[in-house]
Amino acid sequence: MQDQHGRMIEYMRVSVTDRCNLRCVYCMPENGITSVPHNEILTFDEISRICRIGVSLGISRIKLTGGEPLVRKDLPELVGMIRRIQGIEQVSLTTNGILLKDNINKLVSNGMDSVNVSIDTLDEQSYFETTRGGGLAEALEGIEAALKFPELAVKINCVPLEGQSQEEWVRLAGLARDRKIDVRFIEMMPIGFGKQYAGAGQEKVLKTLKNAFGEPEQYSGRLGNGPAVYVQFPGFRGRTGFISAVSHQFCSTCNRVRLTSTGILKPCLQYGGGADLRKLIREGAEDSEIRKNMEKTIYGKPAAHHFDGKISAAEEENFETKDMSQIGG
Repeated sequence: MQDQHGRMIEYMRVSVTDRCNLRCVYCMPENGITSVPHNEILTFDEISRICRIGVSLGISRIKLTGGEPLVRKDLPELVGMIRRIQGIEQVSLTTNGILLKDNINKLVSNGMDSVNVSIDTLDEQSYFETTRGGGLAEALEGIEAALKFPELAVKINCVPLEGQSQEEWVRLAGLARDRKIDVRFIEMMPIGFGKQYAGAGQEKVLKTLKNAFGEPEQYSGRLGNGPAVYVQFPGFRGRTGFISAVSHQFCSTCNRVRLTSTGILKPCLQYGGGADLRKLIREGAEDSEIRKNMEKTIYGKPAAHHFDGKISAAEEENFETKDMSQIGG
């Protein structure tokens, strides 16, 4: 369906947990967060029901997120439940990759179409420090395991930071040279702990990569669900993408809504509130009532975020105060 600004909303990011097996510095405090009790997290049946109702409103693409979604027991089963819904065209997953190798066979056999793996550095020590204890080798093994399935789209997401060695960006982008991988550089979002870090902008990263690889060709086709802009460097099998929500705002073409692990349907990342679908479901609401609330929330999607800081005090009162792991990455 279209929202009040004429945008076609077809993509829903679904958080399945607020828990994570890493403690990345811009996402969580070192000792973690107070996790939501299990009985407050949506069940697989509840998530599947919301997705099915969403299809009637034009939702056709689902991305499962966390926290870290693979810490949720039997996640491949949920992939299959959603993929079997008539009208769902794609189910994808975003993960840190640590548990991917052990789950990839079941995920693919249940119909997963695409996987995004988050890695910000290929330096083992830097990875350990950024993730506060993560093992880079396990994440890379997860990527290699995913690449064994030629029908599976594999992408790497990295958040470039100011002060980080620019050689790291070159090494990460270089993963697409000999592999059918798309490497995307995602601008730091000023949400939660991310407010404490300065992200490197698209122009700076692209200039660094041009110096290393030469002048790229612009890629004009659509890849995946979101707003990434892609280029392809000479001799590369894969592409390099940029998702720059702050410096290159793409709100006018935003096609997504978010479902938190506790059942709040959020129309925009920066804004708090939304429709409490868990409450409706557990109070016995019919599909028609849930659909009505989803429709109202989607239609009322704000025109744009205000990460540029140009806001009024009244607008700021409506902004999200939760961290990314609680919202859904």
